[in-house]
Order: sequence, then structure tokens, then C-alpha cells
Amino acid sequence: MNEDLAVVVLAGGEGRRMGGGKPLRVLDGATLLEHALARARGWSRSVAIAVREAGQAGDVDARLILDHPAIGGPAAGLASAFAFAREQGASRLLTVPCDAPRLPADLPIRLAAALTGDVGCAVAASLGRLHPTCALWRVEMAQRLPAYLEQRASLRGFAEACGMAVVDWDAGPEDDPFANVNTPEDLAALEAGHRAS
Repeated sequence: MNEDLAVVVLAGGEGRRMGGGKPLRVLDGATLLEHALARARGWSRSVAIAVREAGQAGDVDARLILDHPAIGGPAAGLASAFAFAREQGASRLLTVPCDAPRLPADLPIRLAAALTGDVGCAVAASLGRLHPTCALWRVEMAQRLPAYLEQRASLRGFAEACGMAVVDWDAGPEDDPFANVNTPEDLAALEAGHRAS
């Protein structure tokens, strides 16, 4: 377990395509948020959930941090996550989404291996797609965020501005560890895959 790592689960989205309440949707007897927390707690003791409002997390037993109200999208969660990481004395911050319950166990290790030299963050990728919510950030990059947000609020854009390294996972459509749940159909497909495995 990495003592110099803070992990924040990003759970502040509205989940409109899911019909709302995405973090609390159930897969295999646990909510998507509980799946994400279990993985996060295997990586660090410094774990928090970033939400727009406390009700999004239900009665989960975890530290809640509120998204910055003046920032839109996942960048709001990143701003709060950086503040949490600094409070914890961590030099690195791992962000993960609440809606990807099959994240690889070696996520922080492989991302950390790419965080060398002038690289400010390492971002996961699979099947030709970048996953900017699955990223390992140097906490010092927080200093660059306010100026960047004056122009735009793209998580991917900020990662690029930090000198992004991309770490690609070899996966097929049926076993993509970064497959996320955006719709009830996605959840049903993931449940069916779990039952078949």
C-alpha cells in the first residue's frame, strides 16, 4: 500500500443517461460506488469520494469531499481531489470514476511507472480511447489548474497541459477493464458478463 498516494473516486456526475443516481446503482450485490471504494482502499489509506452533493453517495462509510461549485464536469472533482491530497500530505493523486467497476488491480503501479521526468500526469487508455478520469497526477500540478480553468474545463486538456503520459492496457471489447456504466443497458451487460465469468 502506497503511503504517499491519495485516491479520490469521482462521483459528482448527474448520470442523466442512467436516469440519475448512478453511484448507487447495484452490481453483484454492491453499489458501483462501493466497488470503486473497495478497489481504492486496496491502493491507499487516504481515500475520499468527490461529489456535487452529499446525497449522491448515500450512506457510504467514507470521507466525502465536495466538487468545487464554480467548476463544471470532472475538473470540479479534480480541484477538490488535489486539495484532499495536499491535506493528506501525498505527493501523488490517483483519480478513478465511480462507474468503472472492473478497474485493473495494477492501475496505480503501471501509471506510476510512466510518471517520470517532466511528466505531470499519467492517463490510462484502452481500445484506442483515453480515460482521463483514470489518472495519476503529481499533486504539484494543482498549482496549474486555476489558470487552466480560466480558459476551459477539460480534464483531458489539463492532462495534456501537464505533460501527459499515456499508459495503454491491452484489452478486447469483452474484457476492457475501463468499461464504464452510463446506461441501464450498460449495467445489464456488465451483470450478464459477471454471471457468465
